[in-house]
Amino acid sequence: MTITAPARTVRVAKPNDVVASYTTLLKEVRREGLLTRKRGFYISVMACLGLALGASWTGFALLGDTWFQLLVAGVLGIVLTQIAFLAHEASHRQIFASRGANDWSGRILAAGVVGISYQWWMNKHSRHHNDPNVVGKDPDIEVDTISFIEEDAAKAKGIQAWVTRRQGYLFFPLLTFEGLNLHARSIATLFRPGAIQGRWVELALLAVRFGLFFGVLFWFLPVGMAFAFIGVQMAVFGIYMGASFAPNHKGMPIIPRGSKLDFFQKQVLTSRNIRGGNFINNAYGGLNFQIEHHLFPDMPRPHLRRAAVIVREHCERLKVPYTEVGVAASYGAVVSYLNRVGLSARDPFDCPMVNRYRRR
Repeated sequence: MTITAPARTVRVAKPNDVVASYTTLLKEVRREGLLTRKRGFYISVMACLGLALGASWTGFALLGDTWFQLLVAGVLGIVLTQIAFLAHEASHRQIFASRGANDWSGRILAAGVVGISYQWWMNKHSRHHNDPNVVGKDPDIEVDTISFIEEDAAKAKGIQAWVTRRQGYLFFPLLTFEGLNLHARSIATLFRPGAIQGRWVELALLAVRFGLFFGVLFWFLPVGMAFAFIGVQMAVFGIYMGASFAPNHKGMPIIPRGSKLDFFQKQVLTSRNIRGGNFINNAYGGLNFQIEHHLFPDMPRPHLRRAAVIVREHCERLKVPYTEVGVAASYGAVVSYLNRVGLSARDPFDCPMVNRYRRR
């Protein structure tokens, strides 16, 4: 069986051999204690981020009516992204042993601090983890402003087609709107009909969060400066979030609709690690070890580096491609891939009649 990668064809190993081998890998990871919780680490991270959040608002209060507030807005965007990473880890049960403790901490961090629906994230992200880069199943490759597969790009019309044809180059500028997009889409989900776990709790948390945030800004700052503060904070948050999650899978093999692939190869072949030390690990919230995160979603961040050594050796034995690149190379791959996909979009200024009779 083969699956199509952006620049190559990947031949997969025999499923039975891989499935049996994954059981052995899981036993080795458990034997080394890599699935045990690191509560002390996460409490320390929470404390540091709490201090950073407090320092940001203290700086806001001390600066007063000045355009230097936009620096505070940028810092706040970074801190809120780091808190979003913690909410992501709570959603995977990485922080506490209890499911309830993880859910409550994740819900408070996501909805009460960051301003994003935790349940929306859980539903969307769980589908992604089950079927990464699988057409028709992974919500992260569904068309939004950007098209991630050629068949979606080919359907783009008008201004959407114009953007799609240039989407690789426009990727980072478009991320400045991703923060607003995440807030809007997640909150809108809570108003849809049907059962949504924790709907009213999250709506209450979001109302308090945004009420305090907007209230403080428009009470202490001139209207124009308050809007500028919101714009900078949202832009930094969107760029940081998008730039942290995009290198994980974008530009990696796409699995066609209806394909059958074992769990191990589905997770490894579609994921990309980012090479780096502790700074990179903390800057990405552990997402730089994307392969290990997908193989062991409940593995705490401090264990991922050791797990990567084990998984890499395991992949070498099975001859399963293991992708790890530097930061610059990862973004280069994302931009190149998006540009290649974007070429499938029809130029909105092309004349259909001319195209029909154009000499080939």
